[in-house]
Amino acid sequence: MVRGEATQVKVHLKGNDEDFVVFLDSTDDYKKWLADKSVPLAQVVSSFQVFVTHKHGAQGPFNAASKQALEAEFGTSNEDEVIKKVLEKGNLQESQMTDRQGPKNDSQGGMVAH
Repeated sequence: MVRGEATQVKVHLKGNDEDFVVFLDSTDDYKKWLADKSVPLAQVVSSFQVFVTHKHGAQGPFNAASKQALEAEFGTSNEDEVIKKVLEKGNLQESQMTDRQGPKNDSQGGMVAH
């Protein structure tokens, strides 16, 4: 794998006031969880945290969702319950991060033209 190259997997749910995002470890584990809820969430999600993008869809800046935002949208501030609701109702999105381009070390001493 080239430096910086990775796959980002997330579930996006457009709420009434905010867009909610949960990051996943893999698509396969997510699909297993959807079919069998006995699969532990720890094997599915990257972190037990819900993010909001402030109505920027799935691509906006990711900030941790406040308890007030969770309570207003889902009727609970329990992040485990909210994560389950986002996973059940949201849309899976997978994106490939490109590898880094350009020089790897700009301070190459005598190799740099003066």
